[in-house]
Order: sequence, then C-alpha cells, then structure tokens
Amino acid sequence: MRLTVFIALLAGISAAHAQPYPSKPSRIVVGFTAGGPSDIVARIVAQQLTERMGQSFIVENRVGATGTIGAELVAKAPPDGYALYLASQTTHAVAPYMYAKVGYDPIKDFATVVRVVHNPLLMVVNPSFPVTSIKELIALAKSRPGQINFATGGIGSSPHMSIELFKSTTKIEMVPIHYKGDGAAIIDVVGGQVPMLTSSMSALMPYVKSGKMRGIAVTGLKRSTVATEFPTIAESGLPGFEVITWFGILAPAATSKDIINRLNSEIVAAVQQPNVREQLTKMGFEIVANTPEQYATFLREENVKWSKVVKDLGLKAE
Repeated sequence: MRLTVFIALLAGISAAHAQPYPSKPSRIVVGFTAGGPSDIVARIVAQQLTERMGQSFIVENRVGATGTIGAELVAKAPPDGYALYLASQTTHAVAPYMYAKVGYDPIKDFATVVRVVHNPLLMVVNPSFPVTSIKELIALAKSRPGQINFATGGIGSSPHMSIELFKSTTKIEMVPIHYKGDGAAIIDVVGGQVPMLTSSMSALMPYVKSGKMRGIAVTGLKRSTVATEFPTIAESGLPGFEVITWFGILAPAATSKDIINRLNSEIVAAVQQPNVREQLTKMGFEIVANTPEQYATFLREENVKWSKVVKDLGLKAE
C-alpha cells in the first residue's frame, strides 16, 4: 500500500514538472512608473504574450532606485519563466555602476530573452534659446562654461547620460537639473525654466510640432524614420556619437533554454505583426527583435561603454 502511494506521489510530481510552459500567469516587472516608455513596451509585450500563449502576462510596476528594486526582485526570483524583467540601458548598464551596491549583477544574474525595441533620443530647446544646431550649441556652451542648464528625467536616465556623453565628447560644461521623471522636465523646458533636454521622440514630437519646442538633433547613428528632418549628432560634427534607449526582456539566470527560446520566438513573431509594428513605430520605436545571443553580446557592450562613462564622470546616485 505504501509503495503504491509513493509511486502515485512520484507520478504526480513528474506530471507537475511535465506541465507545458506557461501553465499559470506570469509577470513582467517594470522598474518605473506606469505610462512611461518602459511600461508602454512591457504592456504591449504582455498583451501579445497573453493572446499568443494562452496564459495571462501581467505588468507589475516596482518603482524605486532607478529601476534597480524591480531588477533585483526578478534576479532573485525562481528561474521558471514566471518572473521577467523589462530592462533598459538605465537599469542594466548605468544604475549598477552609480550605486555603491545593487542587489544584482546586470550580466551574471540574468538570461537574455530578446531586445524588443530601441529608439534614439531627440535633443530639443525652448524656442527662446538662441540655438538651432549642434554646432551653435557647442559654440554657445564654450562661450558660457557652466552657465547653461539642461533638464533630465532623473540621474542615470538615458536622457541624462546622453548629454553627459555629449559634454565629455565636446569638452563643454553644462549643468544637469534632475527631475522625477521626463514629464516634469519637459514641462519646465516648455515653460522656459530650463533651456534644453533630450528625451524620447514620442514624448517630445507633439511639443515640437506645436512650436513649443525646437528640435535640434537625434542621438542615433542614423536619422529617425519618425522625423527625418532632424540630423544626427554624429553627422553634425561628432562622428560615431550614438545613444539609444533600448528595452529588452530578461529572465533569472538559470531559466531553461527551452523557456528562453519559446519566449523569444513568441515576442519576435508578435512585434513583426503589422498592427503591433505600427503601434510601436508611431511612438518612435524601432523594432529590434533579435536572438538571445545577440542581446547578450549587446548587453555586455553596453556595460563596457556606460560603466566607463559613469566612472570617468564620477556619477553617484542621489
């Protein structure tokens, strides 16, 4: 009798382990507030995975410490595919080097699934600011060292780091004014309290089109398909200059290759659908949808690049 019960128990355990993935709801953790670019991308991915995989994928916003609280949560979660993280340059190439200690290694503690999208940033100024090009901005900044402010959505954010890299490349001095989110920074640039900032194309284009801001240049290596009228910083006298905001899905490090590959194939197929592609490109995103291996290589390269910038500039989290 006992042997029969034991065999039945083993059979039950084996059946549980044999359940196909996913067999229950999953969560995609976002380290920032609802409504921002990270959250938007995560919700598009979650909706598509829910429709395609027959189980709910729920976005969970765990805000704080420049996205590192949410990242640590997923790094320490069971590696079963039911906890994923929507990573960005900020959370996985900048913040780990700004803080004295974070609760995860951005490379070792995660398995790369797919880099979903990226987008260049747009540099803008208040229309009253006497600058219409990168060359004019550099000239003005050199004539007024340390006297020009720029707004950011927070220390270590992509908009902040893009101008820090611009400053170090051009040897100019400008002063960051940090806000709690891009929205507040944009409001003050529109109002003229701060003369300039960089941010996502989707956030800034309505203001540019209405004349409340003047677009200067984009931070990608090539012109944006959303607004081809703006030159790149690279073509404006700084060859090779590139800053892109990217968003990708990560899982805990020990997640099985089968789960990683399944998630990758479903997300890649989802973002190639015309309606999803149109939804993303209208917001200024460019589809990447690469392999886990390509994403892993890119993530290592981003860590090399941005850890050096953070160290050279002596940036510390506030």
